[in-house]
Amino acid sequence: MSISNYAENKLLDTLGNNAFSVSVVYLQLHTGDAGEDGTANVAGETTRQTVSFGSASSGSITSSGTVTWTSLSTAETLTHWSAWDAASSGNCLWTGALSGSATVAVGDTFQITSLSLTLD
Repeated sequence: MSISNYAENKLLDTLGNNAFSVSVVYLQLHTGDAGEDGTANVAGETTRQTVSFGSASSGSITSSGTVTWTSLSTAETLTHWSAWDAASSGNCLWTGALSGSATVAVGDTFQITSLSLTLD
C-alpha cells in the first residue's frame, strides 16, 4: 500500500494549519500495480465506487461497508485498487493490492468486503 504524493503533501500541509478533508472517497480497480499516482494498469471497468471509512485508530482506518461493482464490462484479472477524491479525474489518495487476485467475466459482480489503510 502506498499513500500518494498528493495525499502526503496535503497531510503535511495540515501541520501548517491548512485545512484538508475529502468528503467522498472513490475506489478504482486495476489489473496490476496502480503506481504512485494511480494511473497505471487501470481495469477495463473504469467506474469508481464510493467507499466509507470508520474512525482511525492506532494508525489504521478500515472501510465500514462492502464496495460493489455490478455487471463488469471486461473479462480480466483484478489485482490492485486506487482511492480517489472524485468519481472521475480528481486526485489519487492511496493505492494498494487486493488480498488476492480475482478473475472476473463480463457481467460479473465484484466486491471488496473490507479495506484497511495503515500509516506506519
